[in-house]
Amino acid sequence: MRWERRAEAAWRFVRRPRVLDTTLVVLLVTGGLLAAATALAQGNPELAAGAAHLTVSVLPLLVRRAHPVAVVAAVTVLDLLGLLTGVTRGNNLPILIALYSLGRYSTGRTAVVVAVAASVAYNAALLPLALRAGAPPAWLATTFSFLVFMGLGQFVRVRAELRERGRREAAEEAVRAERRRIARELHDVVAHHLSVINALVGGARATLPPGHDVTREALSSAEGTARQALTEMRQLLDVLRADGGEGDGAATGVGAARLPALVEEARTAGLPTTLAVRGEAAPLPTAVDHAVYRIVQEALTNTRKHAAGARADVILTYRPEAVEVEVVDDGVPGHADRQPAASPGFGLGGMAERVALCGGELQTGPRPAGGFRVRARIPLEQT
Repeated sequence: MRWERRAEAAWRFVRRPRVLDTTLVVLLVTGGLLAAATALAQGNPELAAGAAHLTVSVLPLLVRRAHPVAVVAAVTVLDLLGLLTGVTRGNNLPILIALYSLGRYSTGRTAVVVAVAASVAYNAALLPLALRAGAPPAWLATTFSFLVFMGLGQFVRVRAELRERGRREAAEEAVRAERRRIARELHDVVAHHLSVINALVGGARATLPPGHDVTREALSSAEGTARQALTEMRQLLDVLRADGGEGDGAATGVGAARLPALVEEARTAGLPTTLAVRGEAAPLPTAVDHAVYRIVQEALTNTRKHAAGARADVILTYRPEAVEVEVVDDGVPGHADRQPAASPGFGLGGMAERVALCGGELQTGPRPAGGFRVRARIPLEQT
């Protein structure tokens, strides 16, 4: 088993593009040098010159992947010099490898044009040799061999692209299937329980005897909150089921435009809240719009949780280069140093993550006069 692992590791090393190309060139150069030395030893200088020419023509193949057109041009020029000087009498192996690389690592139109141009150049150089030998020009054979090797490279390239596309589509389908599975589980668990809560609260409110107005308003607020949570949950499920993947908050229906309704809900829940909008309101990018709403929602929730009896002020400022949102409360005695929950995805941690994703900055902390302050600034040009 150990030798199998070593062989597999060696094969992976050799299959690296640079290692494979270097190995190919080294083998061809070694063969050419040996052939040249053997021909000289046998007293055949013409064969030795041809082998030396082959050795030189192999060198451009080192960059055949990165510069396939330049490699074809360089090998073609070297072969044409060999044909015109009489060192060679036909095309060599390097030009066929270069043409395969041309088809493998360049676009179809470029590969065809370059292959045809190289074929024309070879045929023009071979024509005088054919006339002197009294043989018909081998135009068809040269052109056919050039196009076949170029087409073989194109075939391999297309197959590799199709395999890569298949792997990518399979991965995307797996992600979509996982999103649908999560959506089903959320629907089965969360949406079901929210529906039950909404029904129970509504039933309790309907059966409440007269004279309990405060309790009735509290139950009505709880019923509305459960209904809103159920609506947003269904919208989030639609996002999870969607194939497009618009991202966080793409179809949740929340944003700066719903801040007045959010503030009214806070008042109904017993938190005196005001909303001030400064500057000229403008449409915000989806991620920023969603972040502004969630920051205010989380800040008001923390105020109700940690500072009962306090009042809160929400200030939304539109600037040409940024949007700012600030939530301050006056706190209550003994709670000036409170800190909202900061577990991952909630409280300060969730706020900071949302603002960071939009390229903004978040400032939180107790106020000198008492209470707590949350301020976020999100630059619009970075979103």
